[in-house]
Amino acid sequence: MSLRVARLLVVLGLMAGLVLAHTSLPAKAQDHTPTPGITAPADPHAPASATPHPTAPAATNVAGHGEGEGHSDHAGALNELLVGLIIILIGAKLGGEIFERLGQPAVLGEILVGIVLGNLTLVGIGGLDYLRTNEPIIALSELGVILLLFEVGLESNVHEMRRVGFSALVVAILGVVTPFLLGWGVGRFFLPTEPWQVHVFIGATLCATSVGITARVLKDLGQLQRPESKIVLGAAVIDDVMGLVILAVVGGLIQASMGGAPLGVLGIGAIIGKALGFLVGAIAIGTYLSPKLFRLASFLTVQHMLLVTSLGFCFLLARLAAEIGLAPIVGAFAAGLILDPVHYKDFADKGEHSIEELIHPISGFLVPVFFVVTGMKVDLGQLGDVSVLGFAAALTVVAILGKQVCSLGVMERGLNKVAVGVGMIPRGEVGLIFANIGLGLQILGPNGAPEPVVSPSTFSAVVIMVMVTTLVTPPLLKILFTGSKPATATA
Repeated sequence: MSLRVARLLVVLGLMAGLVLAHTSLPAKAQDHTPTPGITAPADPHAPASATPHPTAPAATNVAGHGEGEGHSDHAGALNELLVGLIIILIGAKLGGEIFERLGQPAVLGEILVGIVLGNLTLVGIGGLDYLRTNEPIIALSELGVILLLFEVGLESNVHEMRRVGFSALVVAILGVVTPFLLGWGVGRFFLPTEPWQVHVFIGATLCATSVGITARVLKDLGQLQRPESKIVLGAAVIDDVMGLVILAVVGGLIQASMGGAPLGVLGIGAIIGKALGFLVGAIAIGTYLSPKLFRLASFLTVQHMLLVTSLGFCFLLARLAAEIGLAPIVGAFAAGLILDPVHYKDFADKGEHSIEELIHPISGFLVPVFFVVTGMKVDLGQLGDVSVLGFAAALTVVAILGKQVCSLGVMERGLNKVAVGVGMIPRGEVGLIFANIGLGLQILGPNGAPEPVVSPSTFSAVVIMVMVTTLVTPPLLKILFTGSKPATATA
């Protein structure tokens, strides 16, 4: 056994011990702690019956020996958060390490760790279910999504999108429309009793391509400069923009139906106009204002001003998007698209790192939380149903086939059109973000009661689709590019 494998096994053993120890803590606390405020929390503002002076318990709590309910609840919540983050972060890195050694994206390992943690009750291990609903952890995961889309925007470039030409636009349109229609058809076939909103939302989850995963695979293969790669990456960025617009439209349709006022053609047009108007307006106005904002910030000599200004800009646009009824990730993506190194040249002249380098450690902490929490929402018990497995398989097949139509959009001669179609396959983080949003959207079910657009079984099927499409892309691209010389595109 190699030293690296031995170390990995030791870390896995320590993590397993931590999980087992933590899952036994609640029972011990209930067995050995007589304080009513811990086992059955009451109003923290109510005075303790055994203490005539309500201020006394608070003073004792500061010393760490009191029985005040508010302090106990706060300390318990903090302990849950800390232990939860330890388990999530260590598990995410171990899972990512294993999958990267297998030549796969680390995100797959992070999702798989979440699936394992979320289904420990199937083997008799409880105590970690709270991670699915713990509000601080959910808030951190949602913040991770915002930073993730901000990074995707930073890696994209509006000028580069223009340079890739007409082929990337056609590839992107085909890569959105075809999977959307196929996903809608599969949803209607396998879920005939569900409302139409469910079928439409399933189609929407198949639209976008993961820019990050595709770029990482092409970079690892040393093929980023090929014409096919530039078309794929340009089309993937356009895919993301179109996917976010579709998400805004579908979300608006669902919210309108819940309000009892179905949207007409004008209403749908208004939502599309709002989404496109926000993106175009944010890019146009932001491109004009952001250099002035960063130049102003550069006059301050306090540390980390570039990082703080960038994050503030990202959060501001995310909030503005939410204010007009769009998903915050739309604003975060727009913020990333806007920012260009020339905008913060004054900081660069001082020797500052790029925004991407400054954001990376923070996203390295928050983004894995999102993927692990997403994996925890997968109910493996649902996969015991043959119909759910069949739905997941069909969804995966149409997700792969739908993107192969993209090859028809390559206008240049002499290029590897199949490689373009394969490069558009992985859904990665974008599909997971759409599915998570679907869990929060409500529709009226057959019995008239509100229910999530994406049910637990549908969510599990979508996660399987995302994992498989991400898993098959690296080896397929390696086969298609290995031994082939980059072609020179001709019209």
